[in-house]
Amino acid sequence: MKVLQFPLARITIGFTIGILAAFYLKPELTIVFGLLVISVLVLVISYFVQKNTFTNAIYFGIVTYIVSFFLGATSQITHTDYYQKSNYIHERSFFEKPHLLSVVIREKIKSTTSNDRYIALINQVDNKNSSGRILLNVRKDSMSLPFETGTFLHVKGTAYKNKPPNNPNQFDYSAYLEKKQIYAQLYTDKESISIGSWFKKDIWYYSSKLRTTIIHNLQKSNFNKTELNVALALIMGQKQDISPEILQDYQYAGAIHILSVSGLHIGFILLFITFLLKPIPNTRKGSFLKLTLILASLFSFALIAGMAPSVVRSVTMFSFVAIGYHLRRSVNIYHTILVSIFLILLFQPSFLFDVGFQLSYIALFFIIWFQPLLASIWSPKTKPLRYMWGILTVSFAAQIGTLPLSIYYFHQFPGLFFITNLVIIPLLSFLMILGVLVMVLAAFNFVPLLLSKPLEWGIFILNKIINTIASYEQFIIRDIPFNIYLMVSCYLTILTAIIWFKKPSYNKLIIVLIAILTLQLNYIKTLWGSKNQSEWVIFNLKKNTMITERNGENVILFAKDSILKTANNNSVLKSYLVANFSTLKKKEKIKNTAFFMNNKILILDSLATYPKDIKPDIILITQSPRINIDRMLHLLQPKMVVADASNYKTLQKDWKASCQKQKIPFHAVGEKGFFKLN
Repeated sequence: MKVLQFPLARITIGFTIGILAAFYLKPELTIVFGLLVISVLVLVISYFVQKNTFTNAIYFGIVTYIVSFFLGATSQITHTDYYQKSNYIHERSFFEKPHLLSVVIREKIKSTTSNDRYIALINQVDNKNSSGRILLNVRKDSMSLPFETGTFLHVKGTAYKNKPPNNPNQFDYSAYLEKKQIYAQLYTDKESISIGSWFKKDIWYYSSKLRTTIIHNLQKSNFNKTELNVALALIMGQKQDISPEILQDYQYAGAIHILSVSGLHIGFILLFITFLLKPIPNTRKGSFLKLTLILASLFSFALIAGMAPSVVRSVTMFSFVAIGYHLRRSVNIYHTILVSIFLILLFQPSFLFDVGFQLSYIALFFIIWFQPLLASIWSPKTKPLRYMWGILTVSFAAQIGTLPLSIYYFHQFPGLFFITNLVIIPLLSFLMILGVLVMVLAAFNFVPLLLSKPLEWGIFILNKIINTIASYEQFIIRDIPFNIYLMVSCYLTILTAIIWFKKPSYNKLIIVLIAILTLQLNYIKTLWGSKNQSEWVIFNLKKNTMITERNGENVILFAKDSILKTANNNSVLKSYLVANFSTLKKKEKIKNTAFFMNNKILILDSLATYPKDIKPDIILITQSPRINIDRMLHLLQPKMVVADASNYKTLQKDWKASCQKQKIPFHAVGEKGFFKLN
């Protein structure tokens, strides 16, 4: 690929690998910075040596990649709060007792049924200067309004470290928060909060104020709430208030991407602004004025949208396109993409771990690289057919490019995505242009019904179309088993196949076949590993007991009738089955004894009865039985005691203390998470 011959391409790759290495290895800043300085000195020396001797530049190139690697690692470390000495994570007592925290609200995120949630920046802990982001959970109160961005608060409470998943193969919310540099959560209520008299007036404050003004003015114009929430997602990327049912419809229809502002949205805005500025002459001054207005408009839109990663990426990329056009140079779109990636990650390396960021760039790359090949398959003669064929080829190129990554993250595939895009893209272009115009006017407290009502009706129609397509659930492929090795193999196969299709040759065909063989071997290896595994798992379900026994790809479920009846819709069980490439073969009620891999397991329920001569290896306590734990442990002498999440916490404390006295390991599932025997 010629794009890899562009020096910045290889530098960006080295830079990205450096970010990943620093994130996962967590090296010391002094070591990485020292290596960066040394590599820069070697780079300067190798440059002058190569320049004066006219020797091969290969060594200079290698050193350049090493510099870019350490530059990426340094950027990741310097932008990560964890490495700041003032960060609360380094305070030993921070998680041990209540503290008085001085925080500033940075962003309001999606609420839960019981709490309003905010990302807050810590300024002080007990009058001692500190720093870091924390997830603030405030119990909902119908009498008070949510806090605004920039609000200064004094909050008293105990912070809790992010916990790993409670059950196997669940979404790791702890890792998700860590990638956003949030290492703890605080639960409190309005009575424990004192609101300060001043605001932190930064770019986030003014962005939030502008959004609030727009939303308030639209609400005053009697804009329907359901359609307004979708409009805010389409135009500003604010999905917090969209109902779960509508989000699910967009997901099933393969249109969830339009609710996150991306290159598609910014492209419509850029075309609209360019159209409005057409009367300005293309003189030197006129062209400069156009560029200034375009960049100002794009930046203003990013500000309104809250500087979300997808918005920043798209605005940065299209800004470079606009600058290249102003300079009257042919813009190589690959170079533009690479420059935008490099600059975004240089200032905000954490964006690399954002799923939307990854999907957007991959989709954009495949549209640019693969879509022309698809479009060349057929040349429609009429303009409407050419338009529809263009939409279809763009949709297929983007979907093929993002397919392995989206299946890896979401384990499902919307089969009617091409119909969705064919129908909604023409409508979306109209809604975007009209929506931006309405939002701009709303910022000035002017919402004409002549514009707001067509926008409301258009979104209503869009929601109906999406709902209709999503209703054909037989076309939605769910619960697809997939892991990172299969994902990498899939991309290897897709890339080599496209390269061969573009310019077939015998050598390229051999590479394609090797890629296909690699995919097959990875799949066989995954299945073989799954078939040769056996494990017995106690899940962490509040007030319930659920146990699985897995032998290879076959799983037996042990639980009460209430769970057995709804097993097929149990999200915890589904995640476990999908991740382990297994299926549910049998459902049984829980018995008082179980045997697994030479372990005799006594399951003690609320009846609290057990044989005196059973001598179990493990005792599983469920449903809060009233037992004399000391006498039972002395009599049965188990090797381990496990208490699942169906037990009262007060009883578990007593059981734990008794086990510690007799030096018997105790595992509280509700506290430590699931328990596994393998």
